[in-house]
Amino acid sequence: MHRQIAIDTETTGLEVKEGHRLIEVACVELIDRRITGSTYHCYINPQRNIDAGAIAIHGLNETFLADKPLFADIAEEFIHYIQEAELIIHNAPFDLGFLQRELKLCRRKESLQEDWSVIDTLVMARQKYPRQKNNLDALCKRLSVDNSERHYHGALIDAQLLAQVYLAMTSGQYTLFGPESISTMNELTSTQVVQSTDMVEQPLALIELSEEDLQAHRHYLQQIKTHHGKVIWDKEL
Repeated sequence: MHRQIAIDTETTGLEVKEGHRLIEVACVELIDRRITGSTYHCYINPQRNIDAGAIAIHGLNETFLADKPLFADIAEEFIHYIQEAELIIHNAPFDLGFLQRELKLCRRKESLQEDWSVIDTLVMARQKYPRQKNNLDALCKRLSVDNSERHYHGALIDAQLLAQVYLAMTSGQYTLFGPESISTMNELTSTQVVQSTDMVEQPLALIELSEEDLQAHRHYLQQIKTHHGKVIWDKEL
Protein backbone atom coordinates (compact mmCIF):
# COMPACT_ATOMS: atom_id res chain seq x y z
CA MET A 1 0.00 0.00 0.00
CA HIS A 2 1.36 3.41 -1.03
CA ARG A 3 -0.08 6.15 1.17
CA GLN A 4 0.32 9.80 0.18
CA ILE A 5 -0.96 13.00 1.78
CA ALA A 6 -1.59 16.22 -0.16
CA ILE A 7 -1.00 19.14 2.23
CA ASP A 8 -1.80 22.83 2.06
CA THR A 9 -1.56 25.63 4.63
CA GLU A 10 -2.62 29.23 5.11
CA THR A 11 -0.58 31.72 7.13
CA THR A 12 -0.61 35.20 8.67
CA GLY A 13 1.90 36.41 6.08
CA LEU A 14 4.51 35.32 3.58
CA GLU A 15 7.73 35.16 5.61
CA VAL A 16 8.21 32.70 8.44
CA LYS A 17 11.45 34.52 9.31
CA GLU A 18 9.39 37.62 10.14
CA GLY A 19 7.46 35.71 12.78
CA HIS A 20 4.41 34.86 10.70
CA ARG A 21 2.42 31.87 11.86
CA LEU A 22 0.23 29.06 10.60
CA ILE A 23 -3.55 29.62 10.70
CA GLU A 24 -4.91 26.66 8.70
CA VAL A 25 -3.68 23.22 7.70
CA ALA A 26 -5.41 20.58 5.57
CA CYS A 27 -4.52 17.10 4.40
CA VAL A 28 -6.10 14.88 1.73
CA GLU A 29 -5.29 11.18 1.70
CA LEU A 30 -4.41 9.11 -1.38
CA ILE A 31 -3.79 5.37 -1.26
CA ASP A 32 -2.38 3.63 -4.31
CA ARG A 33 -3.20 6.72 -6.43
CA ARG A 34 -6.80 6.79 -5.23
CA ILE A 35 -8.31 9.77 -3.40
CA THR A 36 -9.91 8.00 -0.46
CA GLY A 37 -12.14 10.78 0.91
CA SER A 38 -10.25 10.85 4.22
CA THR A 39 -9.11 14.36 5.19
CA TYR A 40 -7.60 16.25 8.11
CA HIS A 41 -8.44 19.94 8.49
CA CYS A 42 -7.96 22.47 11.27
CA TYR A 43 -7.99 26.25 11.79
CA ILE A 44 -5.35 27.53 14.21
CA ASN A 45 -5.13 30.57 16.48
CA PRO A 46 -1.81 32.22 15.54
CA GLN A 47 -1.75 34.52 18.59
CA ARG A 48 -0.72 37.45 16.42
CA ASN A 49 -2.12 39.83 13.82
CA ILE A 50 -2.69 38.82 10.20
CA ASP A 51 -1.38 40.91 7.31
CA ALA A 52 -4.09 42.66 5.30
CA GLY A 53 -2.64 41.18 2.11
CA ALA A 54 -2.96 37.68 3.53
CA ILE A 55 -6.57 38.27 4.58
CA ALA A 56 -7.35 39.39 1.03
CA ILE A 57 -6.06 36.02 -0.21
CA HIS A 58 -7.62 33.57 2.26
CA GLY A 59 -10.33 35.63 4.00
CA LEU A 60 -9.35 34.52 7.52
CA ASN A 61 -9.12 37.18 10.24
CA GLU A 62 -8.21 37.40 13.93
CA THR A 63 -11.85 37.43 15.08
CA PHE A 64 -12.66 34.17 13.31
CA LEU A 65 -9.51 32.48 14.64
CA ALA A 66 -9.75 33.75 18.24
CA ASP A 67 -11.46 30.61 19.60
CA LYS A 68 -9.53 28.12 17.48
CA PRO A 69 -6.90 25.76 19.01
CA LEU A 70 -3.20 26.54 19.15
CA PHE A 71 -0.93 24.48 16.96
CA ALA A 72 0.50 22.85 20.08
CA ASP A 73 -3.00 21.50 20.79
CA ILE A 74 -3.29 19.78 17.41
CA ALA A 75 0.35 18.86 16.72
CA GLU A 76 0.01 15.27 17.92
CA GLU A 77 -3.07 14.48 15.81
CA PHE A 78 -1.54 16.18 12.77
CA ILE A 79 1.67 14.14 13.03
CA HIS A 80 -0.35 10.98 13.62
CA TYR A 81 -2.39 11.63 10.46
CA ILE A 82 0.63 12.07 8.18
CA GLN A 83 2.69 9.29 9.77
CA GLU A 84 4.38 6.92 7.29
CA ALA A 85 2.97 8.79 4.29
CA GLU A 86 4.65 10.51 1.36
CA LEU A 87 3.82 14.23 1.37
CA ILE A 88 2.62 16.08 -1.73
CA ILE A 89 3.02 19.86 -1.45
CA HIS A 90 2.92 22.71 -3.99
CA ASN A 91 5.93 24.93 -3.28
CA ALA A 92 7.08 22.67 -0.46
CA PRO A 93 9.68 25.02 1.13
CA PHE A 94 6.92 27.50 2.00
CA ASP A 95 4.53 25.09 3.73
CA LEU A 96 7.27 22.98 5.30
CA GLY A 97 8.96 26.10 6.64
CA PHE A 98 5.82 27.17 8.52
CA LEU A 99 4.96 23.65 9.70
CA GLN A 100 8.50 23.03 10.93
CA ARG A 101 8.53 26.35 12.76
CA GLU A 102 5.30 25.44 14.55
CA LEU A 103 6.70 22.03 15.51
CA LYS A 104 9.81 23.70 16.89
CA LEU A 105 7.79 26.23 18.90
CA CYS A 106 5.92 23.42 20.66
CA ARG A 107 9.17 21.48 21.13
CA ARG A 108 8.37 18.60 18.82
CA LYS A 109 11.38 16.66 17.53
CA GLU A 110 10.00 15.62 14.12
CA SER A 111 11.76 16.94 11.02
CA LEU A 112 9.37 16.98 8.07
CA GLN A 113 12.23 17.51 5.63
CA GLU A 114 14.29 14.61 6.96
CA ASP A 115 11.74 12.10 8.31
CA TRP A 116 9.24 12.25 5.42
CA SER A 117 9.51 11.80 1.68
CA VAL A 118 8.23 14.96 -0.02
CA ILE A 119 7.04 15.58 -3.59
CA ASP A 120 7.06 19.24 -4.61
CA THR A 121 4.48 19.62 -7.39
CA LEU A 122 5.74 23.12 -8.22
CA VAL A 123 9.17 21.70 -9.07
CA MET A 124 7.46 18.91 -11.01
CA ALA A 125 5.29 21.40 -12.93
CA ARG A 126 8.24 23.65 -13.81
CA GLN A 127 10.05 20.67 -15.27
CA LYS A 128 6.97 19.48 -17.16
CA TYR A 129 5.74 22.92 -18.31
CA PRO A 130 8.79 25.22 -18.56
CA ARG A 131 8.26 28.96 -19.11
CA GLN A 132 4.56 28.68 -18.23
CA LYS A 133 2.51 29.72 -15.22
CA ASN A 134 2.52 26.86 -12.74
CA ASN A 135 0.46 28.09 -9.82
CA LEU A 136 -2.45 25.92 -8.73
CA ASP A 137 -5.08 27.82 -10.75
CA ALA A 138 -3.00 27.61 -13.92
CA LEU A 139 -2.42 23.89 -13.46
CA CYS A 140 -6.12 23.26 -12.82
CA LYS A 141 -6.98 25.01 -16.08
CA ARG A 142 -4.24 23.21 -18.02
CA LEU A 143 -5.19 19.79 -16.67
CA SER A 144 -9.00 20.18 -16.76
CA VAL A 145 -9.37 20.07 -12.98
CA ASP A 146 -12.53 21.90 -11.88
CA ASN A 147 -11.60 24.74 -9.50
CA SER A 148 -14.83 26.71 -9.86
CA GLU A 149 -15.47 26.48 -6.10
CA ARG A 150 -12.16 28.10 -5.25
CA HIS A 151 -13.30 31.61 -4.40
CA TYR A 152 -10.58 32.07 -1.77
CA HIS A 153 -7.30 30.30 -1.08
CA GLY A 154 -8.48 27.80 1.52
CA ALA A 155 -6.22 25.00 2.78
CA LEU A 156 -8.82 22.23 2.42
CA ILE A 157 -10.04 23.04 -1.09
CA ASP A 158 -6.46 23.70 -2.20
CA ALA A 159 -5.29 20.34 -0.83
CA GLN A 160 -8.19 18.64 -2.64
CA LEU A 161 -7.28 20.39 -5.90
CA LEU A 162 -3.62 19.61 -5.35
CA ALA A 163 -4.37 15.90 -5.06
CA GLN A 164 -6.22 16.01 -8.39
CA VAL A 165 -3.48 18.07 -10.07
CA TYR A 166 -0.82 15.64 -8.85
CA LEU A 167 -2.73 12.67 -10.28
CA ALA A 168 -3.26 14.54 -13.54
CA MET A 169 0.42 15.41 -13.90
CA THR A 170 1.54 11.86 -13.17
CA SER A 171 -1.11 9.95 -15.13
CA GLY A 172 -2.16 11.07 -18.61
CA GLN A 173 -5.35 8.98 -18.38
CA TYR A 174 -6.63 11.21 -15.59
CA THR A 175 -7.28 14.31 -17.70
CA LEU A 176 -9.23 12.61 -20.47
CA PHE A 177 -12.55 12.47 -18.66
CA GLY A 178 -13.08 16.08 -17.63
CA PRO A 179 -13.82 17.69 -14.25
CA GLU A 180 -15.66 14.66 -12.88
CA SER A 181 -12.41 12.70 -12.99
CA ILE A 182 -12.10 11.99 -9.25
CA SER A 183 -14.62 9.17 -9.52
CA THR A 184 -13.17 8.11 -12.88
CA MET A 185 -9.67 8.01 -11.43
CA ASN A 186 -10.89 6.00 -8.47
CA GLU A 187 -12.34 3.41 -10.85
CA LEU A 188 -9.18 3.31 -12.96
CA THR A 189 -6.79 2.95 -10.04
CA SER A 190 -8.88 0.37 -8.19
CA THR A 191 -8.62 -2.05 -11.12
CA GLN A 192 -6.17 -4.84 -10.43
CA VAL A 193 -4.08 -6.27 -13.27
CA VAL A 194 -3.24 -9.96 -13.00
CA GLN A 195 -0.35 -11.29 -15.06
CA SER A 196 -0.24 -14.96 -16.04
CA THR A 197 3.05 -16.81 -16.13
CA ASP A 198 1.57 -19.00 -18.87
CA MET A 199 0.61 -16.22 -21.27
CA VAL A 200 2.72 -17.59 -24.10
CA GLU A 201 0.56 -20.71 -24.14
CA GLN A 202 -2.73 -18.84 -24.24
CA PRO A 203 -4.45 -17.89 -27.54
CA LEU A 204 -5.02 -14.19 -28.05
CA ALA A 205 -8.64 -13.11 -27.86
CA LEU A 206 -10.08 -10.88 -30.58
CA ILE A 207 -12.44 -8.36 -29.00
CA GLU A 208 -14.86 -6.49 -31.24
CA LEU A 209 -15.47 -2.88 -30.24
CA SER A 210 -19.02 -1.83 -29.52
CA GLU A 211 -20.47 1.44 -30.82
CA GLU A 212 -20.22 2.77 -27.25
CA ASP A 213 -16.49 1.95 -27.23
CA LEU A 214 -16.02 3.70 -30.57
CA GLN A 215 -17.82 6.81 -29.34
CA ALA A 216 -15.65 6.86 -26.22
CA HIS A 217 -12.53 6.55 -28.41
CA ARG A 218 -13.62 9.46 -30.62
CA HIS A 219 -14.30 11.56 -27.51
CA TYR A 220 -10.86 10.58 -26.18
CA LEU A 221 -9.16 11.80 -29.38
CA GLN A 222 -11.17 15.03 -29.37
CA GLN A 223 -10.13 15.75 -25.79
CA ILE A 224 -6.47 15.28 -26.71
CA LYS A 225 -6.85 17.56 -29.74
CA THR A 226 -8.56 20.21 -27.62
CA HIS A 227 -5.77 20.29 -25.05
CA HIS A 228 -2.71 19.29 -27.06
CA GLY A 229 -3.44 19.96 -30.76
CA LYS A 230 -3.17 17.51 -33.66
CA VAL A 231 -2.54 13.83 -32.90
CA ILE A 232 -0.49 11.83 -35.38
CA TRP A 233 -2.31 8.51 -34.86
CA ASP A 234 -5.81 9.89 -35.53
CA LYS A 235 -7.76 7.50 -37.74
CA GLU A 236 -11.49 7.47 -38.33
CA LEU A 237 -13.06 4.21 -37.18
